[in-house]
Amino acid sequence: MKLIVGLGNPGPDYRSTRHNVGFEVVDAVAARLGHNDGVLRSRFSALLAEVDIAGEKVLLAKPLTFMNRSGQSVIAAIQFYKLDPEVDLLVIADDLDLPCGHIRLREVGGDGGHNGLSDISLVLGHNRWARCRVGIGNSEVIPKVDYVLGRFTPEQQPMVAAAIQVAADAVSVWCQRGTTAAMNQFNKKVESNNGPSTSSSPKLEN
Repeated sequence: MKLIVGLGNPGPDYRSTRHNVGFEVVDAVAARLGHNDGVLRSRFSALLAEVDIAGEKVLLAKPLTFMNRSGQSVIAAIQFYKLDPEVDLLVIADDLDLPCGHIRLREVGGDGGHNGLSDISLVLGHNRWARCRVGIGNSEVIPKVDYVLGRFTPEQQPMVAAAIQVAADAVSVWCQRGTTAAMNQFNKKVESNNGPSTSSSPKLEN
């Protein structure tokens, strides 16, 4: 089994904020596989959906613990299913240091000041697990906290919408072929504001 975790904050006040783009990627993956109502079942202090991606059993998760306690949900699922985070875990999170419309996958890395990633590393005891960062841009005039908890501008919306779909494609490649293959294919800028081209990308299968 693989565990795909999208990071965000629960509740209507945080819906569609920049900090919740991880939730949106997981919802996009779920919708492609026929879970049109998103990730709904509650367990491990998270909303969950069990899906099949190209024959691989996958647990999609959106932690409900708020961002800085995300590790609680992750470790609970890992321990229950006896998963190895170095090969079975992919975490999707927003990234202030990436421009809107970029995604970047890594096999290992620091948290970059992201509280959710930091907490996951803390509870796991290491940072050797895959992560997919979705660029949300940054602002020189808006404080960091206000920026990440704000909503995308009209100019940013088409870029992040494209990035969400590309990240969903990357989830499929990661599940089927691993982090290196996903990095080689998707660590580049989303070229079109009208949505990504996925003609060469494997589709999610149920």
